[in-house]
Amino acid sequence: MKRHLLLISLLFAVACSTPKGNVSGDIAIIPQPLSLVRHNNNFVITPSTVLVCDVEELAPLVAYTMEYLAISTDKSVPKSNYISFALDRSLAEEEYKLSVSAESINIVAGGYGGAFNGVQTLFQLLPSEVYTKQMCLPVEVQGCEVADRPKFAYRGFMLDVACTFVEKENVLRYIDYIAYHKVNRLHWHLADNQGWRIEIKSHPNLTKVAGFRGGDSPLRAALGKWNEKYGGYYTQEEIKEVVAYAAVRNIEVIPEIDLPGHSEALLRVYPEMLCNYTNEELNVNGNYDSRNVVCATKESNYRILEEILAEVAALFPSKYIHIGGDEVNLSQWKRCPDCSAWLKRKGYSDGSELEDMFIVRIQTILTKYGKCSSVWNEAAKGGNLSKEALVYSWQSVEDCKEVLSRGYNTVLMPQLFFYYDMRQSIHENAPIWREVVDVRKTYSFDFDELGFAPETIALVKGFEGAYWSEHLLSQDGDRSLDFLDYQCFPRLCAMAEQGWGKNGGEWEEFHYRLYSRHYDRMADMGINFRITPPVVKYEGGLLSVEKIDNSTIYYRDDSNGRVGKYKGAISTDTPAKYLFWAEYRGAKSPEVAHPSHYETIQPKVKLTSSMPENPKYGYGRVSEYYMKMRTTRTCHKGDWLLYEFDDPVECRAVELNIRNYHMPATRLIHKGHVEVSEDGKSFKRVADLELGAVRLVNPRPFKAVRIVCDETAIGGSDIRVSAPLIYPKY
Repeated sequence: MKRHLLLISLLFAVACSTPKGNVSGDIAIIPQPLSLVRHNNNFVITPSTVLVCDVEELAPLVAYTMEYLAISTDKSVPKSNYISFALDRSLAEEEYKLSVSAESINIVAGGYGGAFNGVQTLFQLLPSEVYTKQMCLPVEVQGCEVADRPKFAYRGFMLDVACTFVEKENVLRYIDYIAYHKVNRLHWHLADNQGWRIEIKSHPNLTKVAGFRGGDSPLRAALGKWNEKYGGYYTQEEIKEVVAYAAVRNIEVIPEIDLPGHSEALLRVYPEMLCNYTNEELNVNGNYDSRNVVCATKESNYRILEEILAEVAALFPSKYIHIGGDEVNLSQWKRCPDCSAWLKRKGYSDGSELEDMFIVRIQTILTKYGKCSSVWNEAAKGGNLSKEALVYSWQSVEDCKEVLSRGYNTVLMPQLFFYYDMRQSIHENAPIWREVVDVRKTYSFDFDELGFAPETIALVKGFEGAYWSEHLLSQDGDRSLDFLDYQCFPRLCAMAEQGWGKNGGEWEEFHYRLYSRHYDRMADMGINFRITPPVVKYEGGLLSVEKIDNSTIYYRDDSNGRVGKYKGAISTDTPAKYLFWAEYRGAKSPEVAHPSHYETIQPKVKLTSSMPENPKYGYGRVSEYYMKMRTTRTCHKGDWLLYEFDDPVECRAVELNIRNYHMPATRLIHKGHVEVSEDGKSFKRVADLELGAVRLVNPRPFKAVRIVCDETAIGGSDIRVSAPLIYPKY
């Protein structure tokens, strides 16, 4: 046994004796530096290389770098074989210069942020194993001179932990991921309708009660977990740990407490903060008060909110606290006698003036504690928001332009480019409440092409990618973390490139850097990212796929479930049977197929139900195979939906979606079953609904399908109904 261990040690030593590196290949940095010039004076990092730095401000960065490089440190500079960090205050805070010569590697920066950015560029000059913190030395580093700085000061990622709680360890993991890409802001969405995630010691029930849903919580279960109590929150000590961890990695953490709308969690703990009227929708909603807007005219509300915000301000060094201001249901204020009276006294009728007043009041509280407000773009429309505020423009490109025209400092994150909960192709498993947003879409954002006025761009502080986590909760166990990675990367790489200034230029060049080198880096970072799917072609009876990266292609025969590795064109007269996907080191693409695979048939059908239809989205639209029909109430046990066909339907599969089509775990029959009739009269139970949906494979010919509710729904105030998707026989 000892001889075996000795042999392994000797082999390891031999393996590590020859310098590895990337001196002959493409460097492919993401985000692309402003200037990078290669030369042939390469440097070799060995176990005897010394990391030199005598600047106390950079001590945390030295310790951080030592986690990745197995070398020693010193404060005095040797003649050669060293890496040095230094500051030059003539440079901007995040600007740096990186020089690699035969004798040394030198990083000179304007401030801590610049030095950190220089370290990240250095990491990308090394083998990707550096991210595993187990890189074997010696390593040869390409000789080069880099002069670099970001175009935009704000490069952010919004992580929503309110809709689905994300454990502290995984928040730290994401801080590492975004730091590797020189993203320098974490916008931490801590409170929303679905939960309250930050401990407030003066109001302990906010986390003890509103940190959880379902079971004995006054917050009803939502988003797919109906039969358990679930959730979580961060203690103030954990908050401090996250903030400190992020600071070492040049990341400022900006907390968000979403007000005055999106406040269901807060209001279930403090119902006295609601407006003074009886909610007539209780019976429609299954006796649950789903109001989510804080009353704007109760002085006691501002006292409670000040107590909360004072504690939040003390926990976060950031200049900003995000206070929301989005999607406020103004009808709740209009039905309130106190709010209505205020509007009448002021001569207003819209209700948006109340939001303006509320935001200004909260802004005044923040000023008292040395903070400025950040808001969503709706909160800036009233015109009374301080110009010190930071506005996050999310709705559309036109909204971005409007906010900038009002003179506000703005973070751009229009959803059609920067929302990473969105589906990345039409057939993937994710929300699609607007349209497909893939990595190319994120990279394609261009001020000139989108018509931004040049004089307003100076007010653009930067970009932010956002992940809203409603859909994350319905993923199974550890798969939820894989899904988070899959949704965010590599789209966040493209956002980082935008924030840096898109120095690389065209999409093809960026995509090449992505798959030629950065795939390996992300894999060693531990990211289960999405890779570009292959392109499917069918010509002359041959079904083939094309790829442009280093992935391996697999296929599945949908008619029999057989899986294999793609080795060449498949001869077939039924291309619809085959699905293809790519894999690379744990990363995966979506499944893709020839267009014929997705074709459906639309036999004549009629829809009836025990639940009244919404006249605006009536059941008659089923004949048009419409995907957005609605009831007027939630469903109760025994309620049903019946699809009846003129003629027997023969198909290979039929899908039924009794749920919100773009947000699958809401407004659905959460517990129900499916019955099929071959003659339109007698029915047989064949399957249970799963998250409001079912797929019946190779069913016998049927004339009717009935969906039956087995338990009163708790997923919303109505039920969303879609026409069936019916796939023809192969």
